[in-house]
Amino acid sequence: MPAAGHHKEHDHAHDHAHGSSCRAEPAEILRRAEDLCREKGVQFTALRREVLDAVVHSEKPPGAYDIAERLSRPGRRVAPVSVYRALDFLTELGLVHRIASRNAFVPCAHAHGSAENVVFLICKTCGGIDETTSPEMESGLGKTLKRAGFTPSHSILEVEGDCGACRDKERRQG
Repeated sequence: MPAAGHHKEHDHAHDHAHGSSCRAEPAEILRRAEDLCREKGVQFTALRREVLDAVVHSEKPPGAYDIAERLSRPGRRVAPVSVYRALDFLTELGLVHRIASRNAFVPCAHAHGSAENVVFLICKTCGGIDETTSPEMESGLGKTLKRAGFTPSHSILEVEGDCGACRDKERRQG
């Protein structure tokens, strides 16, 4: 199973020399969620915990309907709208991120500042998703937004391509 924050269907290394990557064990993410909720004086309800646990333990980023199905069992149907509410809560706390191009969610091991830009590297070959930040990108985007007079509430960039492991595998086979 992939490490939370690595968002892989299989494990392969990525180079983050110019940014930071988001990696943590599931227990660390759940502990962080409990701490954040306690600090903010909000409830970490059973459903919110179950939704976060489902995201953290999924082999690939799940959508709300996938999570609802996973949490439902005979005698207990979990409605997707309830899952969406829990995901909204977890997103606001910076515990999960939404991958818009996949309408799916991934866990986050650390809090991102409101001005910190998150970059998702999405491999079109293996489906792996890696998360990083880039001070250079933040600086450039910050200048662009300032010139435009725009103040973002948050910024997530998705870049689709081929990861190093898939590219190397293709070279070896080619």
